[in-house]
Amino acid sequence: MSISRSGCPGIGCVREGYKTESLAIGNRLRGLLAEFGIVIAKGDVALRRALADLDPHKALPGEFKELLRDLSAHWAQLRAAIDACGARIDAHARQDARCVRIGAIVGVGPITVDAMVASVGNAREFRNGRQLAAWVGLVPTQHSSGGHARLGTISCRGDAYLRTLLIQGARSSLQRAQAVSVEKSTPEQLWIRQLDGRMPFGKVLVAIANKHARQLWAMLAHDLDYDPHACVKHPMAKPPVGEHATTAAAMA
Repeated sequence: MSISRSGCPGIGCVREGYKTESLAIGNRLRGLLAEFGIVIAKGDVALRRALADLDPHKALPGEFKELLRDLSAHWAQLRAAIDACGARIDAHARQDARCVRIGAIVGVGPITVDAMVASVGNAREFRNGRQLAAWVGLVPTQHSSGGHARLGTISCRGDAYLRTLLIQGARSSLQRAQAVSVEKSTPEQLWIRQLDGRMPFGKVLVAIANKHARQLWAMLAHDLDYDPHACVKHPMAKPPVGEHATTAAAMA
C-alpha cells in the first residue's frame, strides 16, 4: 500500500537511532568503570555525576581517564542531538492542525502524533480503522480452515516504530485510567479499567493501542475532534452494566 507522507517522516527514526547509540555508549562507560571496581547506580544522572568527578579515583590510569572523557563527550553530543530532535518534533506537532487534533487523546503525545501524520497523512488510504491497526501490526493473525476462523497472536507486522509508540502511549493511558477515580473517569477510561480487571497486562496494552489506532484513523480521515464520550453515543453501543452504569450514564 502506498502511503502519502507529510512533515518530516525521518526525524523520529533518527531520534531512535540516537537513543540506541546513546544507550550503547552509556552501557560501555559503565562496563569500563566496572572493570576497575567502580559500580554506578542506575540512571544517566548517576553516570554523568561519576564521569564529572574522575580525579579522586587514583587507581584509574591517566590515559584511561582521557578515554573516558572523550567517550563521555561523545555521549553528551548524542543526548544533545536527541533533545534537538525532540524540540523539532514538538514544534511540528504544535504547528500542524492534524497533530494538534489527534494529540487530544490521552496517551498520544507529540512524538506519536508527528510519527502518525508523517507516516499516514490523512489516513484515507485505509478503508477503516481496522485496516490501519492491521497495517501497524496490532491485530491478531487469522488461521481459517473449513469455514472456521481462528485468531492467533498479535501479528506485530508493519510499522514497528509506530506500533512501539502506540504501545507506550497505551501504558500511559492505563496508568491515567488507574489514577483517576471512577466518578471522574471518562467512558473510555472506564473501559480501560474493566479490561485491566479481566485481562493480562500485555493484552490490555495491545487492546488500548488498537483502539487508539482506530480513533486516530477516524480523526484523520474524517477531520474529527476527539470526543471521550463518543463510544456511548454510538448507535450500536451497549448500555453499561454493573457498578459503572450510573457513572457512565451520568457522564453521557
